[in-house]
Formats: sequence, C-alpha cells, structure tokens
Amino acid sequence: MLPPPLLLHPCGVPYTPAMDGPKALRWIALGSALYDLLLALPLLLFPRLTASLFGLPAPQPLVNAQLNGVFALALAAGYLWAARDPTSRRGYFWAAGVLAKGLGAFLFLFDHVVRSSPPAFLLFTVTDGGLAMATAAALLATGDAPAPRSEAGARN
Repeated sequence: MLPPPLLLHPCGVPYTPAMDGPKALRWIALGSALYDLLLALPLLLFPRLTASLFGLPAPQPLVNAQLNGVFALALAAGYLWAARDPTSRRGYFWAAGVLAKGLGAFLFLFDHVVRSSPPAFLLFTVTDGGLAMATAAALLATGDAPAPRSEAGARN
C-alpha cells in the first residue's frame, strides 16, 4: 500500500491527510511533552553536566539553567494537559507549540549566527522548528471551528 500523498497547506507547510484531526494534535502533544521532559530533567538535576555536553561553561548563577528546566517542565505538563482534549485546547498548541517553539528555534539560529554559540545549539533549531511547523500544520489542517462543549467540558 502506498503512503498517503504529501500535500502543501496554503501556509506552505507540507502535511498528509493522516495528520488531520485531533489525533495528530494528540500525538504532537505527547511527543512535545516527552521532548520537553527530556530537556527539563537534565537542566534541573544536572545543570553543570548538561552545559558541558554542549561545550559550554557551567552556568552562572546555576539557577539560570535550572529555571530553563522549570520552563521546559511547565511546557511538558501543559502538553500532557492539552493531549487530553486537543480540540478544545488549541490555544495551548498555538502558544506553546507554535509561538514558544518557533521563537526558540529562531533564537537558537540567531544566537549561533550572530554570537557564535556552539553548533550543537542548531539541534534545537531543527527540533523546535520542526515541532513548531508540525504543530502549525496540524492546527491549520483541523481549522478553527470550535469544538462542541458539554457541560462537563465547560469546566476545563
């Protein structure tokens, strides 16, 4: 069986029909939560080692790296929350998945080009940028129609 064709969304992001719907958003949320959790834990628990793995000196003060870990942990928790009901929590996907990850990708690239940050930082440009584009494509493919809300769903 042939894979589904790759289509071009009007925004220019490629997608397949299989990406349509809340199912795609749920998978993106779970993948993003795992990604952010795998980033958060080393920053929180081993900030010096994490910095050295990227060819950086130990952060000064140490709490700066740990606060980045807190931010990534909060994003992971938000993605787990959004995965439970991706249709009604689209705003979180726009804020965390498109805005935060997209700006993060841009800043990593900018910092590498302008301030000569380590080449390893380009990995974050690719991963954050890829997640931002996948999230945008899934959101645009599903449209902005509000989900029907039940009485129980109104208390999210």
